Amino acid sequence: MKLNRRDKLLMIGDSITDCGRLRPVGEGQPEALGNGYVALVDAMLRAARPDLQIRVVNMGISGNTVRDLKARWETDVMNLSPDWVSVMIGINDVWRQFDRPHIPERHVHPDEYETTLDELVRRTLPRVKGMVLLTPFYIEPNRNDPMRAMTDRYGAIVRRTAERHGTLFADTQAAFDRLLEHLYPAVLAPDRVHPNLTGHYVLARAFLEAMDFPF
Repeated sequence: MKLNRRDKLLMIGDSITDCGRLRPVGEGQPEALGNGYVALVDAMLRAARPDLQIRVVNMGISGNTVRDLKARWETDVMNLSPDWVSVMIGINDVWRQFDRPHIPERHVHPDEYETTLDELVRRTLPRVKGMVLLTPFYIEPNRNDPMRAMTDRYGAIVRRTAERHGTLFADTQAAFDRLLEHLYPAVLAPDRVHPNLTGHYVLARAFLEAMDFPF
């Protein structure tokens, strides 16, 4: 596994990461990590490798886009001195173009998304052991659905960024697509964005597979 003894893993993103985590820093008791994939990652690490004493920190904030991450990156990531940083961001960058088309200043288009994500990775890599970039996802099997198609475009940007910088990468959309061969989307997320516990397990597993977790 990529993580070593006493490594500090900071996980940042939007509401899917947030999941009711403690403010200002989501760390400490299990409930401080919220009720989503971050808490599942922590639980699985503690259960499988208690000897490593990994520190997991949740710094997700509901509603965030990559633009918001950039604005708080120094205080919420760099100042906390993590060893590893996990980033899953992008669904709000996509969603605001669909649910608030009349507010263009809230829209983060692909060029800004890629430039900003690239900048954050470039700034961070020299100061950490490694990073994991997770794609955004939309729990919709029809790849021609407009929001699914745009989410795939943003996911491709995450893949390119990971390849360009040599970071670890987790394709969460592909992980959900495997389930969608058998399940209706609402079984995992009524709004196709915010997953239930099964969906959060999918995310936790995708992340841990990227980290070579010993399942």
